[in-house]
Amino acid sequence: MKESKEDLKKRLTEMQYKVTQENATEPPFQNEYYDHFEEGIYVDIVTGRPLFSSKDKYDAGCGWPSFTRPIDNHCVRQKPDYSHNMVRTEVRSADSDAHLGHVFNDGPLEKGGLRYCINSAALRFIPKDKMEEEGYGEYIDKL
Repeated sequence: MKESKEDLKKRLTEMQYKVTQENATEPPFQNEYYDHFEEGIYVDIVTGRPLFSSKDKYDAGCGWPSFTRPIDNHCVRQKPDYSHNMVRTEVRSADSDAHLGHVFNDGPLEKGGLRYCINSAALRFIPKDKMEEEGYGEYIDKL
């Protein structure tokens, strides 16, 4: 069952709500995970579904967390985004339909050439040593 907008507003921070529910973008270099490189996984702030692995995270120099791929191709969906007079590909959580960020074709070629540029506010980080106790033990092999 999908959580109501009112419940999400109570549970999420203002920035988390604006990013995930209103398609906002947090400021570059002023967000929690842009320079975070601890081992673990990044999950959807709305549902807790695993989205990205620290193994696939890299410093793209853009000011937001960047990943070469999602942890599983079924955890995200993509859609055309024509906002701000640009043509981009938006990335949304498959389960919650939360806005996550965008995917670009300027990532490391040796890793497939994609850069998933994701808002920290759409994510919660689960460190490797907490994954088992928080119910994400099956994803340890993805690190």
